[in-house]
Amino acid sequence: MKFMMIMRATDEATAAYREVPFEEILEQMGRYNEELMKAGVLLAGEGLADIDDNAFVVDFSSEPPLVTDGPYGETKELFSGFWIIEVATKDEAAHWARKVPLGAGSKIEVRRVTEMTDFPADNEWIEKEAGWREEQANRAQ
Repeated sequence: MKFMMIMRATDEATAAYREVPFEEILEQMGRYNEELMKAGVLLAGEGLADIDDNAFVVDFSSEPPLVTDGPYGETKELFSGFWIIEVATKDEAAHWARKVPLGAGSKIEVRRVTEMTDFPADNEWIEKEAGWREEQANRAQ
């Protein structure tokens, strides 16, 4: 099963994070990522830039959807990065989520990533998606 581990942090956690030397953060995250790779469970992962670095929100409450700089004035938690891992069980995903080197005020939301088997195989768009994925896999080789 694939799971996405989503890093979220409160404003206070983000402020505390900025007090830690960046080299220390790189080392902690690097060690964690290395552990995921050595265990053979890491499929992808990325950190996200600060919200003041080209972030925006598309709000679908109106037609056409409205693009704004975002409702960031009232943030309680921000999404700051993710990993996608492939493990055998939900418990194994929880094991890896507990090991993420984060401090108080940070959370990891873990969600199962849908797979092609979650959808009807005879749907036109699901068939196209399967073809696109196969093309991408072939390009990556």
